[in-house]
Amino acid sequence: MEERDDYKFLKLRDAISCLNQRVNLVGVVLELGLPKKSKGTDFFISLKIADESYSDPGISVNFFAESVEKLPVVASPGDIILLSHVVMKTHEREVYAFFNKKFSSFALYEGLSGGDFVPYQVSARFRTRELDKKFIADLRKWLTGFQLNTDPNDFQFLREIKEGQRLSLICKILHICEVAEKEWIIYVWDGTDAPSKKIQTKMTDEMDNPLPLQLEKEPLPRDVLCTFPSAGSVLMVVLGEGNKNLGLGFLKTGIWLNFLNIICEVHAGLWRGVLMPFTKLRYVPREFRYVLGCQRSTQQMAI
Repeated sequence: MEERDDYKFLKLRDAISCLNQRVNLVGVVLELGLPKKSKGTDFFISLKIADESYSDPGISVNFFAESVEKLPVVASPGDIILLSHVVMKTHEREVYAFFNKKFSSFALYEGLSGGDFVPYQVSARFRTRELDKKFIADLRKWLTGFQLNTDPNDFQFLREIKEGQRLSLICKILHICEVAEKEWIIYVWDGTDAPSKKIQTKMTDEMDNPLPLQLEKEPLPRDVLCTFPSAGSVLMVVLGEGNKNLGLGFLKTGIWLNFLNIICEVHAGLWRGVLMPFTKLRYVPREFRYVLGCQRSTQQMAI
């Protein structure tokens, strides 16, 4: 395979024609899956990246590593990743980049919120270069005007959730906590009220095993609860059985995310979301019209 110059980074539009070649890429992480165990001994994660030349649909990057810690831990969709010596491949007519743990490398940088050019995670073989700063600055500038090409019918509000269906929710992360070792809960909100549920229970059962008023083992601190919005339901999101050993501490509070293919269920009479192995987390711009509308309506209700 041809090895390209270390200092030459390709636009994604040009990279898709470089099949079976090693290339260097830089892009914004628009979407990420949850880390999972591969069929072998490695761990796997897939990211979807974009730049100004190829923002829709973007290019998938597939990573394999001996441990979860060696995979890229994206702090937030919308962050920037630099990739060196990834191999362009194709599967069922879709072109993707393959991260080979033997010779590929990566570095992760904050997106719009970043104020410097220091990566927050680098792989073992990555070498920073002065030219990297220009790539990162250009992508941050591009992100300021980036908008999702999303049909409103592609996602649902919390008021529309149904039990057992794959849903696409756009929500704000209010709080994240580790309630036990490797047991995480995310609290999300979109300003609407989740459907009420009828609780079918017998009085005798309720006396012996009363339904809990909360799903957490310990109540949240008062100072945390006081930061939650006064209007709209707060949905608890947990990891499904296939992801129990994976953490969620990499996510940031205060950001909006598109939870794609999340499952909602009623547990002990209360709604909760479940992140499944097939769930994806997608970037949502700050200026996304849906987010702005939700924030405006909440401010009006508070007046």
